[in-house]
Amino acid sequence: MSLTRFGAKEALFSVKCLIAALLAYYIALRIGLTRPYWAVTTSYIVAQPLAGAVLSKAVFRVLGTVLGAAAAVVLVPNLVNAPELLSLSLALWLGLCLYISLLDRTPRAYVFLLAGYTASIIGFPSVAAPDAIFTTAALRVQEITIGILCGSLVHGFVFPQTVTATLLTRIDAILSDAERWSRDSLAGASDAALDRDRRRLALDINELHQLSIHLPFDTARLLPRVRTLRALQAELSMLLPLASAVDDRIVELLRGADAPRPEALTLIEDVREWLRAPQPLAERGDTADALIARARALEPAVDDTLLWRDALRLSLLARLAELIDAHRNARDLRDQMRSPSRTPVTPAVAGLLARTAKRPLHRDRGIALRAAAGTIATILLGCMFWIGTGWADGAGAVLIAGVCCALFGNSDDPAPAIMAFFYGTILGLAVAAFYAFAILPRVTDFVTLAAVLAPAMLIGGVFLSRPGTMLVTLGALLGGLNTVGLNDRYGGGFDTFLNGGISQLVGTLFAVVTVGLFQTIGADTSARRLIRAGWRELAQRAEAPGRPDAQAWVARMLDRIGLLAPRLALQGEDPGKPLLDALTDLRVGVSVGELRQMRLDGSTDEATMIAPVLRGIGAHYRALRPNEPVPPEPDLLAGIDAAMARFAASTPDRRRTGVLALTSLRRNLFPAAPAYGLISGVAA
Repeated sequence: MSLTRFGAKEALFSVKCLIAALLAYYIALRIGLTRPYWAVTTSYIVAQPLAGAVLSKAVFRVLGTVLGAAAAVVLVPNLVNAPELLSLSLALWLGLCLYISLLDRTPRAYVFLLAGYTASIIGFPSVAAPDAIFTTAALRVQEITIGILCGSLVHGFVFPQTVTATLLTRIDAILSDAERWSRDSLAGASDAALDRDRRRLALDINELHQLSIHLPFDTARLLPRVRTLRALQAELSMLLPLASAVDDRIVELLRGADAPRPEALTLIEDVREWLRAPQPLAERGDTADALIARARALEPAVDDTLLWRDALRLSLLARLAELIDAHRNARDLRDQMRSPSRTPVTPAVAGLLARTAKRPLHRDRGIALRAAAGTIATILLGCMFWIGTGWADGAGAVLIAGVCCALFGNSDDPAPAIMAFFYGTILGLAVAAFYAFAILPRVTDFVTLAAVLAPAMLIGGVFLSRPGTMLVTLGALLGGLNTVGLNDRYGGGFDTFLNGGISQLVGTLFAVVTVGLFQTIGADTSARRLIRAGWRELAQRAEAPGRPDAQAWVARMLDRIGLLAPRLALQGEDPGKPLLDALTDLRVGVSVGELRQMRLDGSTDEATMIAPVLRGIGAHYRALRPNEPVPPEPDLLAGIDAAMARFAASTPDRRRTGVLALTSLRRNLFPAAPAYGLISGVAA
């Protein structure tokens, strides 16, 4: 990518990176730190375009650095006479911290990630001088903390790009897109483009979750509450299953020549118009309530003479009412986020905020354990080579290998990312050699040093701002700045420079080899694990005895869909079918929750009707395999139909809920099944 492709934002980001790096270096020099280049490189590592992201990660990184230094101080003096045990202890510490960070999956993971590899950065080079471990740890913590603070100060307060502004802009765009997708669903315009757009909502919700972590640290004057954002995420999460359910019912009714009644078609058009031109807060609630009331009034009666087409119409109108309510809530919460007051803008918003809970995420303990074990193996094998050969700079190679495994351990295939980092390190070492032996020996003061470093660092900062060149640039910056000689005084010969550079390259290449052996699972394996995790949870959800948590189920499934989409794309295939199947599983889980709630609230007779259906769903999803998909058993369809017949003849307050849940199950699990006639068993 040419420099002409970069704009003002990238240029400003690069200038701020340079200012932060030079400020960190100057402060480290002034207070007499021995290796101020750690402050310089850290200022680049913490650099982020968003002010809140810089400040939040700064807090987490400082905590992690202190924790890692404390671990090194405890381990090195006590085990220095047993190098095998010391190597094992540092490897286990890094593996444990990596495991915890991969399970956290939020920026808080930086606490554990930094704690892991900071212990290696301090511990391995201190083996030669264990008596000075406390001094060494204190110096590294100061140097790294100075880099963090300088980077945070400059990026957080000098022409800051706030998380709040980015968040509010994204929310407006997401709401507009979601309303457009719902309008298309109500028009029966089900096509590949709509399916792709609808699936993107899962990625958008995940993006909002990541931004919410940084929100408390933002520098905007008026900060939205994280609780409001979580409530908005919950409402957006429900749009996906509701809109797809409404779309399915419309398409199925039209396919059977049983179009919705004229009054229902008029209502659908009115809802589409309401979504096309969002109303102000004062009018929105009354209009939504009127639309919901019309949908309720058009619902067919539920009794033992209910036809299958009427069950579909009931499902359509009920889900349409819920969709209207979710869109209204989302718009109200959007207004709440922009309100300067914390007072709820409507009574409904107060209720939504009161029941807001922390959004649960998918966690794969097997993958995290594998990454941790691979990192431990890398450290131990590297230590065996270092101790066996007696290589003086072997400690540097080992810690670089460990850092690479930790930094890229969350990837299904870390080798390409580490190779990009390796190529950047080669570039950085070449530039560092030119500076170290041709330019820096002629520099006599700090101002001149800043002037000669500025061109290379400005170019590096520009490329650091782009995801496509970030890894190569980060490798170049770290490789160059760590070896160019930015110490408390200039010095060192070519042999020292060469050994340091070789240790970085050997450590990086060694990490490429070991991650290929221990940590690479591939996008296809990762995708299958995500799909199986959804099936496993759905089976457990069907068989669980307690009260269901619909929002937690929807949140985890949307998180899995967001993780699944890029992995399917990496396989070079259309991700549509697996993601549509995941949306079907999502809707099945919602219906399962409704049946479980009915089982808890209803009579023993109702529980007896529901139990076989839930057992059948659990058995079906527990037996599923990604490579061998099988349809549900016919006995499950018979059980659903039998339960529908019993519920249709049940008490009035139970009929509607039972028929709705079972109709949804029948459509999602048996979409090609023959149309069901009279609930009582008479053909339509």
